[in-house]
Amino acid sequence: MSRKKKSETLVPGTEIVDEAMQKLPRQERAVVQRLRALVKECLPKASEQAYYGVGVPFYRHHRLICFIWPPSVFWGPKRTPESQQKKGISLGFCQGNLMSNEDGHLLAEGRKQVYCMYFHHLDDIDEPLIRALLFEAGMIDDAFGSRKSKRSTTRSAKKQRD
Repeated sequence: MSRKKKSETLVPGTEIVDEAMQKLPRQERAVVQRLRALVKECLPKASEQAYYGVGVPFYRHHRLICFIWPPSVFWGPKRTPESQQKKGISLGFCQGNLMSNEDGHLLAEGRKQVYCMYFHHLDDIDEPLIRALLFEAGMIDDAFGSRKSKRSTTRSAKKQRD
């Protein structure tokens, strides 16, 4: 089985996400909209992209930072609609393994890198906690960006010497 290129899996623009959100059940849509607003507030440099064109919002700047996955959107063959509904709306952190997570709010669930937390209702959203996690995820992403710029500076300095 071949892996898809990033350009084939992520579609830029919020139109696809907005359209998909309109198809969600009302309660899910309210939670997803609040989480999207928090992400946009805390990660202003990140762009919103739709995953595989199904409208699941992923956020990236230097790398993928986080995503919001409603349970009404099919996740994959290992999950059933019932198991997805039971967990709720997922806020996933793509570099969750690098986050402090001292209080254990982020769940690894057997994954090595991506950690998630789940919501069923607007009242489940602890906004100060979510903001803190999003700011931390943004700082981790910025660290990846500074590594890239250091590498390119080092490469161009080597070329000038040669």
